[in-house]
Amino acid sequence: MLRITELRLPLDHPEPALRAAIVARLGIADRELKQFTVFKRGYDARKKTAIVLSYTVDCELSDATVESAVAARVAADRQIRPSPDTRYRFIGHAPADFHAAGRARPIVIGFGPCGLFAALVLAQMGLRPLVLERGRAVRERTKDTWGLWRQGVLDPESNVQFGEGGAGTFSDGKLWSQISDPRHLTRKVLDEFVKAGAPDEILYVSKPHIGTFRLVGMIEKMRAEIESLGGEIRFGQRVTDLRIEAGQVRGLTLASGEQIDADHVVLALGHSARDTFAMLHERGVYMEAKPFSIGVRIEHPQGVIDRARFGPSAGHPLLGAADYRLVHHARNGRSVYSFCMCPGGTVVAATSETGRVVTNGMSQYSRNERNANAGIVVGISPQDYRQDGASEGPVNPLDGIAFQRQWESRAFELGGGLYHAPGQLLADFVKRQPSAALGSVEPSYKPGVHLTDLTGKHQPPALPAYVVEAMREALPAFDRQIPGFGMPDALLTGVETRTSSPLRITRGRDYQSLNVTGLYPAGEGAGYAGGIMSAGVDGIEVAEALARRMLGLAQPA
Repeated sequence: MLRITELRLPLDHPEPALRAAIVARLGIADRELKQFTVFKRGYDARKKTAIVLSYTVDCELSDATVESAVAARVAADRQIRPSPDTRYRFIGHAPADFHAAGRARPIVIGFGPCGLFAALVLAQMGLRPLVLERGRAVRERTKDTWGLWRQGVLDPESNVQFGEGGAGTFSDGKLWSQISDPRHLTRKVLDEFVKAGAPDEILYVSKPHIGTFRLVGMIEKMRAEIESLGGEIRFGQRVTDLRIEAGQVRGLTLASGEQIDADHVVLALGHSARDTFAMLHERGVYMEAKPFSIGVRIEHPQGVIDRARFGPSAGHPLLGAADYRLVHHARNGRSVYSFCMCPGGTVVAATSETGRVVTNGMSQYSRNERNANAGIVVGISPQDYRQDGASEGPVNPLDGIAFQRQWESRAFELGGGLYHAPGQLLADFVKRQPSAALGSVEPSYKPGVHLTDLTGKHQPPALPAYVVEAMREALPAFDRQIPGFGMPDALLTGVETRTSSPLRITRGRDYQSLNVTGLYPAGEGAGYAGGIMSAGVDGIEVAEALARRMLGLAQPA
């Protein structure tokens, strides 16, 4: 098969036009094109009055002779190449009697996207993983999450951060990533999601997403497959200790007091397992502080973003709700950028600790809510958040957590308690004056938004001064990139602190901890992923590394 990239057609082209364009591009007769499949479909909206669709297609020709002739004729054309083989191949399988010798099962701690795919691949290789998830099953967890949003009641063990599906369950369900993927592992992730009930279009649209409601049923089906292959998933199982002997993991302890022997453990914790991070640090597991970002959520009417991005084509069904990606380099040396943009979505309460407020964004598959929202965040370094006041030397890996907690507690206070979030209109934020009344943007955050001053001019600030100043400079600059972005009554809601893990549980080329054999830090919490897709891919790669060790296979060069 041959793959054609960047095949461009008008937004409203008739269906037969794609086949005709393929035939013309290859210089063949129509009868010589046996069939084709769309591998990817995106759009180019740089010229709003003439938006075009851009296709990547895989073409099967009538016979090998025709394909050879075409391949020779287009050899110098970089946009026509043999289609790559994107099928996933397992590195091996456990023999039928593998578990008869009483070997300890591989354990996966955490059942977010990384833990889910690590467990799935281990189960598919016959290794029967045991998954320990501190939160509840996804439907129970959804009820607990609504308890915070509707009633202001937080369950610290079952919320947006903890429970089956991880933080990605309550998000936009974005399924694209910029990671290098020479083995096409992202395709394995997408194929498994489709098998579990995701729409087929996630296989070919350029920015696929699923949304929370669809993710719930999909996760349950994937759990069922793991169990059918001999895996076991246990909910409400918080790991409180790790047994390490002579640099080798040998077991773990649960909050119930139960002890489990283990020689191979995947740490797929997620970025909010702060108590577990502290335990691992106390046990001497090597980790280091890393940069992350903090800021606020911003909301606009979705129509404002649609018209700015798509012009007269706003509302077109193939375009859907418009997204954006913004970056500004402020005069104080800080980078300000949009994060986790959720078209047609809502701002959600995402805390996992009492007395603290955290915001995040979420969309359903339809993306038909009235507002667009995104994090507007500023990058910070370990030196910014170190707690000992020193100007040099290594930073305590747990200092980032202390820094996050400081601002999350401040947000709780500024919101007036009861998990209301502090908010401010964009124009008031830039002018550093308190907001007294909402404008045209109705906040989507529940339990509610308390208008105040986030900048620190009239009361304690919601964010560090350097973050506030960088954002005040960036917001008008963003309006020049997206007309209407700087509308005076766009709403800022604080605070967004958990953009990524504040630490990295460092691992070597074999995916094991630098100083604990058999321990496999993985995913977003360990500092190796940022989103559903990259976390899923990391889970697959860690599962493969663990399987190589368990099955006695050679490590890749």
